[in-house]
Amino acid sequence: MRETPEELASLQDLLDASLSRSTSHLRSIINTERTLTAVQATQVLTGMCTVALSTVTAKGEPRISGVDGHFLHGTWVFGTARDAAKARHLAARPAASVAYIRGEEVGVFTHGTAELLNPVDSEAPAEWPEVLAYLKDFYGDNGFDWVNDVVYFRLRPHWMAAYAPDVEKLMSSQ
Repeated sequence: MRETPEELASLQDLLDASLSRSTSHLRSIINTERTLTAVQATQVLTGMCTVALSTVTAKGEPRISGVDGHFLHGTWVFGTARDAAKARHLAARPAASVAYIRGEEVGVFTHGTAELLNPVDSEAPAEWPEVLAYLKDFYGDNGFDWVNDVVYFRLRPHWMAAYAPDVEKLMSSQ
């Protein structure tokens, strides 16, 4: 867990607000008894999580693919090849969704805006050195050509639900 107390509070506010403005159908499934708190979500979303990333083509057609997702500071960070279609989609249309589903144990669904973390031709955001250090620690210093081969995005969430049918059982297995 890398989140600060402020980030946890912000994540909890997001989870609460997202659930409160969801449809009655969704709230019948993902209700307060089946929702992870921000602290619980960050305990579950450690290390690399294979997530489904949804982007949109220029024609408005949805595309979905799997990426390595890392939940850092209350946001998803994920990468792909610089020449991948999803990288082009996100550069042109940054609205995206990420879903992390682990069997019937847990599901975390996020909608937000993707931000480029390591641009080639402009300055990276202030958070990039910390994220890069985390990624190099995870994949190894020489895992990639960190400048030319891979592009990393952070998904700034505006809606998120963290669901577990049996929260107590899930948390006891962590």
